[in-house]
Amino acid sequence: MDHVTLDVSGGSENIHDKRRSKSLKRHWNELSKCQRNCIYTVVIVLTLTVFYLVSTESDKTQLSSMTEIVSDSRKEVLSNIRNDPRDVDTIFNEMEHGGQVLEEPAGVEIENNRNQVLLPPKILKKFTGPTTPRQEAVVKAFKHAWQGYKQFAWGHDHLKPITEGYNDWFGLGLTIIDSIDTIYIMGLTKEYNEARDWVEKHLHFDVNRDVNLFEVTIRVLGGLLSIYHLTQDKMFLTKAVDLADRLLPSFESESGIPYSDVNLFTRKAHAPKWSPDSSTSEVTTIQLEFRDLSRATGNPKYENVVSKVSQHIHTLEKKDGLVPIFINANTGQFRSYATITLGARGDSYYEYLLKQWLQTGKTIDYLRDDYVTSITGVEKNLVRRTVPNGFLFIGELLVGGKDFKPKMDHLTCYLPGTLALGVHNGLPDSHMKLAEELLTTCYQTYAQQPTFLAPEITYFNIQGENSNDIYVKNNDAHNLLRPEYIESLWYVYQFTSNKTYQDWGWQIFQGFENYTKVKNGYTSIGNVKNPLNVRPKDMMESFFLSETLKYLYLLFSDDPKLLDLDTYVINSEAHPLPIYTS
Repeated sequence: MDHVTLDVSGGSENIHDKRRSKSLKRHWNELSKCQRNCIYTVVIVLTLTVFYLVSTESDKTQLSSMTEIVSDSRKEVLSNIRNDPRDVDTIFNEMEHGGQVLEEPAGVEIENNRNQVLLPPKILKKFTGPTTPRQEAVVKAFKHAWQGYKQFAWGHDHLKPITEGYNDWFGLGLTIIDSIDTIYIMGLTKEYNEARDWVEKHLHFDVNRDVNLFEVTIRVLGGLLSIYHLTQDKMFLTKAVDLADRLLPSFESESGIPYSDVNLFTRKAHAPKWSPDSSTSEVTTIQLEFRDLSRATGNPKYENVVSKVSQHIHTLEKKDGLVPIFINANTGQFRSYATITLGARGDSYYEYLLKQWLQTGKTIDYLRDDYVTSITGVEKNLVRRTVPNGFLFIGELLVGGKDFKPKMDHLTCYLPGTLALGVHNGLPDSHMKLAEELLTTCYQTYAQQPTFLAPEITYFNIQGENSNDIYVKNNDAHNLLRPEYIESLWYVYQFTSNKTYQDWGWQIFQGFENYTKVKNGYTSIGNVKNPLNVRPKDMMESFFLSETLKYLYLLFSDDPKLLDLDTYVINSEAHPLPIYTS
């Protein structure tokens, strides 16, 4: 008899599953809306609780593992640390007792070098705000300027305080980035948070326009690096790297001397439209910033390109260490018969010789030697005295050094501070006498004007043609709120403690308050010679907040170490960068 065997087990299970599914669905549909919502809530809460417990346990495991790594590697790291002025115990105490363990910044290229551990310097002290009445007055001035900028020019480069508008030079929010370390040093928490938030969320460099390599380097790159070192906030360093990478094409010339202009979006660089040459001061006043970026990231490419520029300039023929103010990026040669001056287009070449030497722990001797030689050249070729009172000033050489012109830009008044800084670091004592005499002459350019504000350019009487030591041409009578003389007052005060320099600074600050302050900020003026008609120019440059008010605030401090000049070197836009020991 044939048998037919049927396997119905699978079918039976499917039938039961379908019945069960229908039963569950029927029961679910019979629930009220309120009951369903309660079930949803319970499920969500249970899911979140489980997730929290798992992630917390994972964090604890990671933290424990990281602590073990730090502890086990302590001796090895101690033997490898370079370029860090911090006390090493402080570093590890921060890491082992709740301090933040620094990670590599996102987007920052770090060189793998087991023999080098680069750590940023610590903040030696908290910046807690003004401690003297004069400092409080400067902070009040800053807040007034900041409020006008915030209301009418937020995110733009410069404020036009009279017409309640703005000026965009590069479209990079210059005033915010240039001012942020001033804000931090003044202890202005609210304003700092506003500025930081804008930088994080809105600062980008996909700007399809040409920018000046020098100006963007000292203002934006320098500003980002400075606030990074003061706060240890990696966001600023990441932004700095992005910017620097876009500036690097400027160095792709035949000689390695950078072109003056570069498009941040296309990354195409070229000479200025008005000339085939770059300004000597501009190509030699970018080294502090690019070198610091290499030290902060461990990537040598930034330092390499600017060091090549300094080394090339070192080899060129000069007049007693003095340089012409134009250089061709393609040939790498100075322009024949160009003016020699410590004013515009020449000034900061000399400043950065000294400051590079200091930044690198006094290890690059040719920078120091070139600086000392140049000051000897200044004394030999550019120093003169006025008639009848014998004020010392620094003039210019025209036609490649043949004709002397008794003219001095206000920009030249940076030099007393640089000279004093050099003497503080062991350079000839005679430089201090030159610094103090020139400081007095620069003071006269302010004091002899009825507004107590200096003109952009001053001429000096050396032939006895009249009874006045100084005179100002109408076209040179403008004041742009410049910082150079205040900068020098601060440096010399730091090293002499002579309160006369504080008093001179206070007089100048009153001049700013009386003749440049307007409803929505401060403005450049067109005529320092007529207090009844100063001809406001409706422009507040970013350096007024970055430099002028910062140096006034530092000058009026009762703490000589508020910004320690043995720890920091200050770039040409008043942004402090760390001194490295090697």
